[in-house]
Amino acid sequence: AVFVTSVASADKFLKTDKPIIAVAGKSNVGKSSLINMLANRKKLAKTSVTPGRTRLINYFDFGEFIVADLPGYGFAKVSKAEKDKWATLMENYFAMTKPFHVFSLVDIRHDPTADDYQMVNYLYHYAVPFTLVATKSDKLGKSKVKPQAKYLSEKLKVGVANIIPVSS
Repeated sequence: AVFVTSVASADKFLKTDKPIIAVAGKSNVGKSSLINMLANRKKLAKTSVTPGRTRLINYFDFGEFIVADLPGYGFAKVSKAEKDKWATLMENYFAMTKPFHVFSLVDIRHDPTADDYQMVNYLYHYAVPFTLVATKSDKLGKSKVKPQAKYLSEKLKVGVANIIPVSS
């Protein structure tokens, strides 16, 4: 996998014939860490303990497909204007780009946020194929992962088989 480009505006969205997998989720849920795990590289996508570090759409070429690392939604230590800018960028992205699939990330340790519900409802409404990825599963005891995945599936109205618990 290789980094392709970062974009901050709709006119720069990557145009490609390859399928695009978008990675979406709240700030600091582990989007960039998931990309690094999939690529089996520690520093392909930049990670941070500070929420809101991914401020652009970052594209990565995995050979057969492209991964789009989207800015996080929800809590981040940035201004309201910056959050509004990210929201507009994401709205434009989904309006102008038809991702082949979306990995919608949620933190397995916590209840889904209002933003998580909004993202899943958006994906359902526009019939965008998606998989829920429950990150940070290593932070729970092994015996708690399956029950928590089932709980999240009930809350977000997805099949439990459509939730993949992961830990980078």
